[in-house]
Amino acid sequence: MADTEVNIYADSRTYYSTGNNNSYDLSNVSRFRSFATSSMSKKPGHKEVARRRRASHDEVTKPRKFLIDVEETKRQILEQEDTDGDNQITIHDMGPKTLPVGTLDSGGHRKYEIRGTYMISNLLQELALAEEHGRKHIILDEARLNENPVKRLSRMIKTNFWDGLTRRIDAEGLEIICADPKNRTADHSPRIYIPYNEDEQYHYYTNLAETRPHLNLQVEKLPKEITPEYVKSINDRPGILALAMQKHVDIQGNITLKGVPFIVPGGRFNEMYGWDSYFETLGLVLDNRVEMAKGMVDNFVYQITHYGKILNANRSYYLTRSQPPFLTDMAIKVYEHLTEEPEEKKKWLEITIRAAIKEYYTIWMSPPRYDPITGLSRFYPTGLGIPPETEASHFDHVILPYAKKLGLSIKEYVAKYQSLEISEPGLDEYFLHDRAVRESGHDTTYRFEKRCAHLATIDLNSLLYKYEVDISEIIRLIFNDQFEYNGIIETSSTWSERALLRKKRIDKYLWNEEKSLYYDYDTSKKEQSVYESVTAYWALWAGCASHEQAENLVKISLPKFEVLGGLVSGTEESRGTIALDRPNRQWDYPFGWAPHQIMAWRGLENYGYMTEARRLAYRWLFTITKTFVDFNGVVPEKYDVVTLNHLLKVEYGNVGTDFKFVPREGFGWMNASYQVGLSYLTHHMERALGTCTSPEVFFKNREVKLPPMEYKGSIDLEESKNHEESKNHEESKNQEESKF
Repeated sequence: MADTEVNIYADSRTYYSTGNNNSYDLSNVSRFRSFATSSMSKKPGHKEVARRRRASHDEVTKPRKFLIDVEETKRQILEQEDTDGDNQITIHDMGPKTLPVGTLDSGGHRKYEIRGTYMISNLLQELALAEEHGRKHIILDEARLNENPVKRLSRMIKTNFWDGLTRRIDAEGLEIICADPKNRTADHSPRIYIPYNEDEQYHYYTNLAETRPHLNLQVEKLPKEITPEYVKSINDRPGILALAMQKHVDIQGNITLKGVPFIVPGGRFNEMYGWDSYFETLGLVLDNRVEMAKGMVDNFVYQITHYGKILNANRSYYLTRSQPPFLTDMAIKVYEHLTEEPEEKKKWLEITIRAAIKEYYTIWMSPPRYDPITGLSRFYPTGLGIPPETEASHFDHVILPYAKKLGLSIKEYVAKYQSLEISEPGLDEYFLHDRAVRESGHDTTYRFEKRCAHLATIDLNSLLYKYEVDISEIIRLIFNDQFEYNGIIETSSTWSERALLRKKRIDKYLWNEEKSLYYDYDTSKKEQSVYESVTAYWALWAGCASHEQAENLVKISLPKFEVLGGLVSGTEESRGTIALDRPNRQWDYPFGWAPHQIMAWRGLENYGYMTEARRLAYRWLFTITKTFVDFNGVVPEKYDVVTLNHLLKVEYGNVGTDFKFVPREGFGWMNASYQVGLSYLTHHMERALGTCTSPEVFFKNREVKLPPMEYKGSIDLEESKNHEESKNHEESKNQEESKF
């Protein structure tokens, strides 16, 4: 390749800033502009011929390049094709879906028609990116417009989306991270809360506030003891919570602090979330962004050290809430890819596991989350009052009966309830469970309505079983069966015994032999819940199911959850009837979410059910790919996996759909699920996905019989498990290619 050439699939910064596409000499810009616009200009006496509307393109004998006037072509596309005015080109737009552009080899004289929703929306995206890089005229490779959508989306995730979701809490990143779309108080001043003993950080931020007064930054120190009462008292002045920082030498040679970067989910979720971060880390590792993944773990260690737990997210109103715990597996995935010296890696893992042990003891195995009767754990946060991050009217239907009873308006009642002028145990109980739902990550679902804090769930206890197994094996394999914690020597046998005991309790309270499924257990009513949740398959991910239980989960129960677009969160029967006064909840049927898919794939793989894992991965990736192709590159938060719809009329809407011209973030764990899911597909499946072949068509008469796989069991830290899994995937792909 010549020095002036650039990879046609390079990231937008490279593609539009280097090589031929940046060096083209438009010495006669006006003549070029006339070529670019002539076919769209109406002249007197000119008879306009209706263009054919097609979704494919002509045979190509050699790679085409186009001469493009960025501003004018963008104007033409929006004027002609964006019939609904949303600054996107989708299958809902009613334009002709054809646009003539000048070819490079003809100097712009000869026109070629860009046809179909996918190519025209890609053209709009490329124009927006070129404009962002200051380009007024470009040479554009056709290959960027008709690129295989699987390759394009995976490339955009790797080179664009992760960058778009990256945040840091320091001088450079503070303005972006302080923005909080969920803040509905009167006080929108940027504010950061610093742990009581972080004097260096406090000095850094107060100095920043003084030297950059335009930020209007408010800096406050947290007390040593962070009580629910204190957290409630600052809900009217919410702020971001400080995260890890590291020493940095600036361009003047001064030693300063720099924030450890992290990934946010996207949209209104502009902070570091608990369980989102685990799945994002899986995607980061696959995309060779190990340092970013390591930073995610380091920020979690900081949270446990200074805030006592991995937070729901790092905003002040989340200080009493945690989220599903994934730290040990997260640490293992990063550890296996670190390139530092062995002793340095070991020291990093020691710090991380010590934090995980602290979280295990003080959060999940302590009251009120720990239930002493069953020996299992629950989501049970300690906050007070009404969760402040919700929409203003979110709880109106709950509060209205209480307000009417006292002859008050909802606003008046809320003010008196929050100030403790009114005491209402019924509302206290309601908001306890509501906060627990949010701690579970599944906000909201009828599975948890008005009872979440009392439920020992299969998902949480599977995760804690995995903690126990992981810590046991880390102590045994890395630390020679001796690990000091708070002056006590922890051994692998202690932790393996805990795991065995939890498995017995899970079998006793959560497993239903008759129905071949795990259920939640109500510790208040002392009975199993009847809600059928796809989180039952987290037991396979954690490895706490027997082979017989796994077989029943796959052969008997899996069909309840498998639909056209992947796995649905819960069964339709469990959700119950939907009506005006009983609307859909976003974590119920018919919605599907990235974390549920990833956990099921890995769980099925653990027990040798690779056929099912691949089939489910194909379904999910088809849902993402088809929406990406038909809707201007959108990658949303969730889907209706029954109808394959992302335009959802459900609480909170669908994050990730509101953008102009080009998607810049996707959505955190959705991005990760795409990269992880691709690792499960055979080459033939990936080719079929690239042509948007529906699962119904693809799997018809294509039932694959893969050889049984050995049960992987627990982790092995003596070798890189991810490397072995990648190798196994490739070998299996090659061996089974002809069977599809």
